[in-house]
Amino acid sequence: MGRGMDAEVFDLVVIGAGAVGENVADRAVQGGLSVVIIESELVGGECSYWACMPSKVLLRAGAARRGAADAAGAGRTDGVDVASVLRRRDEIVHGWNDGGQVDWLRGAGIELVRGHGRLTGEREVTVDGTRMIRARCAVAVCTGSAALLPDIPGLIDADPWTSREATAVQSVPDSLVILGGGVVACEMATAYASFGTAVTVLARSGLLGGMEPFAGERVASALRAAGADVRTGVDVERVTRDGALITVELAGGSRVEASEILVATGRTPRTGDVGLEAVGLTPGAWLDVDDTLRVRGSEWLYGVGDVTHRALLTHQGKYQARAAGDVIAARAHGADVDDAPWGRHVATADHAAVPQVTFTDPEVASVGLTEAAAREAGLTVRALDYDLSWVAGASTHSTRYEGTARAVVDEDRGVLVGATFVGPDVAELLHSATIAIVGEVPLSRLWHAVPSYPTLSEVWLRWLEAYGR
Repeated sequence: MGRGMDAEVFDLVVIGAGAVGENVADRAVQGGLSVVIIESELVGGECSYWACMPSKVLLRAGAARRGAADAAGAGRTDGVDVASVLRRRDEIVHGWNDGGQVDWLRGAGIELVRGHGRLTGEREVTVDGTRMIRARCAVAVCTGSAALLPDIPGLIDADPWTSREATAVQSVPDSLVILGGGVVACEMATAYASFGTAVTVLARSGLLGGMEPFAGERVASALRAAGADVRTGVDVERVTRDGALITVELAGGSRVEASEILVATGRTPRTGDVGLEAVGLTPGAWLDVDDTLRVRGSEWLYGVGDVTHRALLTHQGKYQARAAGDVIAARAHGADVDDAPWGRHVATADHAAVPQVTFTDPEVASVGLTEAAAREAGLTVRALDYDLSWVAGASTHSTRYEGTARAVVDEDRGVLVGATFVGPDVAELLHSATIAIVGEVPLSRLWHAVPSYPTLSEVWLRWLEAYGR
């Protein structure tokens, strides 16, 4: 393909101009390389237009209203003004116009090519079948992931929403059924319940699987209190649409009806049409990479972000991107590569210290290993649980604060390996736990990190008191 074309040449070719691709390109340019980035949609990608940013705007008004309701003397707490929320969402995504992001690329010295890029040979990418670009050093695939649509009879014909449609909605439906129990399902259930939509969540198991069990339990309870119908342990057998009515048939004969259906049952890599077959890899597969994000078995091909299936989070993808961009530049210049654990050119945190905030009510903030995962890894662990309502800062925060914090301690080393906070406004507690885990700070030293009074951070002192000196 494209053998008669004159090729343009750059040191690095990046396929995908989302947050991950932008960061790979930027670090490589800072390392002295010439870089072109290829994008078929909007520069800035999923996070900027359909995920992290718009979803948090949809959630914010409901969270603020609940916070005001819990604070003595805050005054009236009328319902969410949905029209104002959607206007603010439109501002945040710049009307789905990427002009500002394109200007940033130009300012960073990164060339942009609009179109669909596919690998057509070693270090070779062809755009829309007409424009060939060759890489002197490397090609980085940063195409992200897409919503996974399960094989349920009738689902595709029912024109379901994915996270894209849910965050880009122009009018809010009267009723919404959500398939799935993960982060997207729980956040969108929280947002739409705050809009007054009748929400039904259908999950095959509990909510927020993979996190500490009490996280999903508390979120499920809060959703039910907000008026949502949360059903766990259910299987969907068929979906049909009749005009404006969706019908979901469940195992056992029951059914759920709604105006729209959102599928939030997982993600699939966007690698089905990037030409992996041209370099001996399987189209549509996750890319198997080492800790420098180089595809195993290749000297020049890199996979960064969601396509690696290491940690499907924007901030973690950007972390990987910084390592990848730096190591590509280092290898191009024949410089030393710092690929030891926690080195400059590796993404070690993907294995041990991935932070994540789920912006539900209550918030769930977690990092590192759960107690169960730590035990499965063969660690001798002790879990320290504390009721956040007992912390003085919680009593000043709300008249009815409810929350739980769990620390998971590696007894052999005396260090934290996991932490989970569930409660109102716990997101800002997370980074301190992330630093403690990454830095492998001994609990004996943490006694000297004195939390300010009265704040929620005093939970650190309570954990230490429970653990003992």
